[in-house]
Amino acid sequence: MIDSKGFRPNVGIILCNDEGRVFWAKRVGADSWQFPQGGINQDEDPETAMYRELWEETGLESSHVQVIGRTRYWLHYKLPNRYIRRKSLPLCIGQKQIWFLLRLVSDESSFRLDCTDSPEFDGWRWVDYWDPLKDVVFFKHNVYRKAMKELGSLLVSDAIPISPQGYLASSVRRVEQ
Repeated sequence: MIDSKGFRPNVGIILCNDEGRVFWAKRVGADSWQFPQGGINQDEDPETAMYRELWEETGLESSHVQVIGRTRYWLHYKLPNRYIRRKSLPLCIGQKQIWFLLRLVSDESSFRLDCTDSPEFDGWRWVDYWDPLKDVVFFKHNVYRKAMKELGSLLVSDAIPISPQGYLASSVRRVEQ
């Protein structure tokens, strides 16, 4: 399902633990790391897609997590020209994403990376909240930064800086509780 501008609807998931560290997953067979994410099917709303993707990629069910928040608007990224499949129609030039912030409320033993015939990840670790900005593939960096800034304001504590080094803390929108 591609929209009229060439963007595929998608969800992204930032999963944190009680210390505010985030789940960072290694893509199968590569030295590439990312947050869980995936496409929204035609019969799904973003939240339904998020729970499906969460289970497919991590083995976690809705009872294993608490939804803390989601981005207010779609966040877009364009694919580099070399990744655009010009022969596929409709043409997909990138993704538009709704991001969710979840907290793990179960034990880590609930994780399973082999729930599908084609697992997305073959490893994972907890990392400090802003660390993914150092490792994510370049064309997703701006979307990660926007999602993490918007949703990170829901986790602000003494242990989690309000913004990554190099970004102005005053530009972060606080969410009223």
